[in-house]
Amino acid sequence: MKKQQGFTLIELMIVIAIIAILMAIAIPAYQDYAVRTKASEGINLAAAAKLATAETYSSTGHYPPSNASAGLPTAASINGKYVTSVSTVDGVVTITYSGAEPKLPNNATLLLSASTAAGSVKWKCKKGANITDKYLPSECRN
Repeated sequence: MKKQQGFTLIELMIVIAIIAILMAIAIPAYQDYAVRTKASEGINLAAAAKLATAETYSSTGHYPPSNASAGLPTAASINGKYVTSVSTVDGVVTITYSGAEPKLPNNATLLLSASTAAGSVKWKCKKGANITDKYLPSECRN
């Protein structure tokens, strides 16, 4: 009587088919996740603009009309690998993407809107121009 040594061809083909199906699902999901991570660079770069806007509101009672009046550098100088500029105008911080990531086209935008309640400033993230919902950072998803 001979003992079985290893797997049969059919068993190996089934394992390869299962792996292929899992990869067909996992790779697109990972690619979307990677784009969302690149989009969240804008949220990180906008932190200073959010802070300056909130501080200006708490000290003057109104939102700053521009980056300069909020004590920030020019919008184009606040940039990163995927972000062209971050600007603030009247309580709305606008993040503009550079197009370095093809799924975040050139001039795609995210908007962070300030609202006040009981002396505090709260931020709401809104989709701007040319950005697909599935690529929004987690802070901007409902």
